[in-house]
Amino acid sequence: MAITRHTIAGFPPTISPASHAVEADGWVHLTGILGRDLQDPEAPLPEGIAAQTALALANLRTTLEALGLGMDRMVSVRAYLTAFERDYAAMNAIYAEAFPPGTRPTRTCVGVTALARGALIEIDGIARRQPTETRV
Repeated sequence: MAITRHTIAGFPPTISPASHAVEADGWVHLTGILGRDLQDPEAPLPEGIAAQTALALANLRTTLEALGLGMDRMVSVRAYLTAFERDYAAMNAIYAEAFPPGTRPTRTCVGVTALARGALIEIDGIARRQPTETRV
């Protein structure tokens, strides 16, 4: 089984020592994604869970597109919230727009004590290529 570790050209480095994605047998595992500006990754994170969720999901979409995939290829998503009870409903409202009914992957959402850069949310996940799709 071939394993491809993707470091995507033009993307800022990951915050942790990790690849942007790792692919094996058509399964694409995405590293944790924050709601940070990919063009100015050192800029402060936006205020509030809605803004950070929207930007994290946009970054997820951008990452997938750079790999030749779309949001419809997501199989599973994990979301981590630092203020679960406060932010869960607002995060879900934004999340539902990114994954309309009929396109939703499985999801686990957990509360955590802290995330890198003081983020309110981090999202990672697994996508799957169609057998006819080629790797980028």
